[in-house]
Amino acid sequence: MKEITVQELKQMQDDKENFQFIDVREGYEYVEANLGAELIPLGEVPDSVDKFKRDQKVVVHCRSGKRSANAIKFLEENYQFDNLYNLKGGILAYHQEIEGK
Repeated sequence: MKEITVQELKQMQDDKENFQFIDVREGYEYVEANLGAELIPLGEVPDSVDKFKRDQKVVVHCRSGKRSANAIKFLEENYQFDNLYNLKGGILAYHQEIEGK
């Protein structure tokens, strides 16, 4: 599974790189804190496959990286995606390493 670090994500955002950004946490988690990603909760991924783009890089994140890894594994194994990147450490790492929280 391909991963990117929070520093790489921040650089992509700063450079206004064209990529899709998806958050697979639950709605209540998203309301509490989010990074501006599109919300597709993990449980809705099987019914939302068509929302994941195939023609550009897709960065998937969750709280710590586990749920996003599960979503990516599901999509790669069942739908042959090859453009998905897991955010290593998830939103927790982003808050700690980028925002200093």
